[in-house]
Amino acid sequence: MELTNNEHKHLVDQQMVHSQMTKRTIINTIFKYVSLACTLLGLVVLIALLTQTIMKGAGHLSLDFFTNFSSSTPSMAGIKGALIGSLWLMLSIIPLSIILGIGTAIYLEEYATHNKFTQFIKISISNLAGVPSVVFGLLGYTLFVGGAGIEGLKMGNSILAAALTMTLLILPIIIVSSQEAIRAVPNSVRHASYGLGANKWQTIRRIVLPAALPSILTGFILSLSRALGETAPLVLIGVPTILLVLPHSILDEFSALPIQIFTWAKMPQEEFQNVASAGIIVLLVILVLMNGIAILLRNKFSKKF
Repeated sequence: MELTNNEHKHLVDQQMVHSQMTKRTIINTIFKYVSLACTLLGLVVLIALLTQTIMKGAGHLSLDFFTNFSSSTPSMAGIKGALIGSLWLMLSIIPLSIILGIGTAIYLEEYATHNKFTQFIKISISNLAGVPSVVFGLLGYTLFVGGAGIEGLKMGNSILAAALTMTLLILPIIIVSSQEAIRAVPNSVRHASYGLGANKWQTIRRIVLPAALPSILTGFILSLSRALGETAPLVLIGVPTILLVLPHSILDEFSALPIQIFTWAKMPQEEFQNVASAGIIVLLVILVLMNGIAILLRNKFSKKF
């Protein structure tokens, strides 16, 4: 039975559609398994690194490891000074980065006039987020540490100098993430607040910030985690590798976990590699706890607001 022209055309169209769908299905399947392979590769590398680190360092995790200062004897080396110094550094960074980072984001999104100059500032801040940490270390040494003929604030390698340097490092990330969180709050919410008689600051404080808080907190804590694990800026500003005293103020010298781990990893004795692995485990636990806190806070405030 012969097909009419319309039937023949319809059959050809069906064959073309079937061919296109088959081709798209094959491409989709290939892309799916390539993505799965990339994910599995990353997981395998991560598991291998964690397994090696735990196997090497677990034997050194004892009470003495947390209560002893660093030592030239691997069995007596501990992280007391570095751990306390990292806590001092973290507590110093928090108020500086919150005030400067979130304050800048609020100004740029809520108060600043949208013109070419503010657009240039926003682009510059976004670009600064990708600058290597070693550059911020050099900047911190020039501005805050001083010495060797360099004019600066002459703070030396103190906690305050390191905190200011690390704040410069993470400020672009905090500002960008806070801007995105504030920008995500619908304008209708602001207009409703204005309609009820609230002024701009009341609207920001009572409406905009609570709504944006989950994303702001997540970006802030993740940025703080980055600062806690950075080594290059601390090396450049001259943080001591071994310090046998605890700091008592933000103007005192200090040591930090990344510096201590870096020092142990350079030691020629093989046993120090295991001590460095123990320090890495402690640092990883702190970072995981901080990231877990970020997730809990985000979920809590997301449900509330």
